[in-house]
Amino acid sequence: MITREQLEQQQIWIYIIVLIIAAGLGLFVPDLILILDHPILISIVIAILMFGMFTQIPFLTIRKSLGNRRFILALLTANYIAVPIVVWGLSQFLPQQAPLLLGVYLVLLTPCIDYVIVFTHLGGGNEKAVLLATPILFVTQMVLLPVYLWLFIGEKASEVVNPTPFIESFLIIIVLPLILAICLQVMASKSRPRGSLLLEGSAWIPVPLMALTLFIIVASQIGKLSMYGDMIIQVIPIYIAFLCIMPWITKWIVQWFKLDISSGRAVIFSAGTRNSLVVLPLALSLPDNWSTLVAAIIVTQTIVELVGELIYIRVIPHFILRDK
Repeated sequence: MITREQLEQQQIWIYIIVLIIAAGLGLFVPDLILILDHPILISIVIAILMFGMFTQIPFLTIRKSLGNRRFILALLTANYIAVPIVVWGLSQFLPQQAPLLLGVYLVLLTPCIDYVIVFTHLGGGNEKAVLLATPILFVTQMVLLPVYLWLFIGEKASEVVNPTPFIESFLIIIVLPLILAICLQVMASKSRPRGSLLLEGSAWIPVPLMALTLFIIVASQIGKLSMYGDMIIQVIPIYIAFLCIMPWITKWIVQWFKLDISSGRAVIFSAGTRNSLVVLPLALSLPDNWSTLVAAIIVTQTIVELVGELIYIRVIPHFILRDK
């Protein structure tokens, strides 16, 4: 019988297989997956996924994570100073169309808080430090993302984006699962058997639910991409350039903060790995003429990133930040 640890170790291959199957069904058997193209179904699946992810984030130990100040400062510097500068620079090579830019900004400005932990471990980084820092990364990205969107897009986005469904989506898919996850952690921390059992069981949720989410999104949306094919092609080099640039910039940040090798690798993985599934619900809450394109741009980044992470786990420990 497969263990949860084995499932997590193999999740990258699970996602790649699921993406291939979903793309095939979406392109060649579109009638079969019409039932999947429903915002309520997508929202429910993502909300359950968010709950499973949030239960694994140690919100109750956030004070402990603040003890490693140099690591946290390096992490914040890489994700919220270096990344926005790089993203803004790369975006200048794209058509200056608001929905296209919004999709790129949404996905590239938010650091990953889930499978980056696994990639960090596979790449010889300090995955425990990343795990402890996830509450800080989650809170800071939710606070800073609107600020960066306003700075980079400004009125172009506000003219089209209706804040009401955007806020509703955020409350239902992010805030509600977050509150439930924290309540479950509190129950488990008080040594209540039921709470501990539920918390342990919830650890099985992220991988299968993330695979299911990717399947639903790709299978239901890929058939619509023909009308946006030219835009999708233009963002792929931007995503590849981001994956190539960030490790070298982050290496300099790591050296500046004088981190050890494993912690430095953790910061590099964090800076290069993005949070597509957390911002995807926000994209789906946009008006119809925006949501399909923005969601496609975000899913495209996920596909490119999964391939990039397979390269990261080889290149980062052997070429970018090697053992002394």
